[in-house]
Amino acid sequence: MTFQDHFSTRASIYARARPTYPPSLFAALAALSPGRSLAWDCGTGNGQAARGLAEHFDRVVATDPSAPQLAQAPLHPKIEFRLAEERASGLPAQSVDLVTAAQAAHWFDLEALYAEARRVLRPGGVIAIWCYNLLRIAPGIDDLILHFYAVTVGPFWPPERKHTETGYRTLPFPFPELPFPPAVMEQHWGLGELGDYLRSWSSVMRYTEKLGTDPVEPLLRELLPVWGSDGVKRHVEWTLAGRIGRLPSP
Repeated sequence: MTFQDHFSTRASIYARARPTYPPSLFAALAALSPGRSLAWDCGTGNGQAARGLAEHFDRVVATDPSAPQLAQAPLHPKIEFRLAEERASGLPAQSVDLVTAAQAAHWFDLEALYAEARRVLRPGGVIAIWCYNLLRIAPGIDDLILHFYAVTVGPFWPPERKHTETGYRTLPFPFPELPFPPAVMEQHWGLGELGDYLRSWSSVMRYTEKLGTDPVEPLLRELLPVWGSDGVKRHVEWTLAGRIGRLPSP
């Protein structure tokens, strides 16, 4: 399985527009981990999850196969960014307390990820993969965005997208499983910020590349009467879902 690069061409939009994960999630993962020495964030993109992990771990190694994505990652004294795929972290065996993959595992060669996680995790170490699907704002707005998601750009979604719709329950996960903690991402966005977020979708990128037009602008015009005005900030939220497992101790 080769690297599926859906985001390098819009790495700056991705870094600016994607929501941040709640601190409570990283606190919960740290509490499950057997130690706080080292976390590996795989498919880190611009380091969104890595920065959350750095609040709890002495060191974070954050890998991604996209150089443009990594170029958007702000420097952090506790984070080492590496250009690498999921099969080759470059980390020593049994050195890692926690392995994470945020909104990324559905693009991976999972067998390769799981083999590398088993190699680098210390006994009792934890692996966590998570994702989010459609945002929620208000019923009239949500209906228009759902139509855009399913109909306008629906044919342009890569097939792996279906795994986010089921909260990763359709992915194989060969680890003794722990409950995934309740977690919601929240933002307060204007219509322009929503537009930037939608343009970071892989389906929107593929639509634009194939048809040569931006599908987001007509949607924003349709949303404007329901939204209120360009200056109105609305509460936006996404529910996180995922899988957490623990490597058995010998």
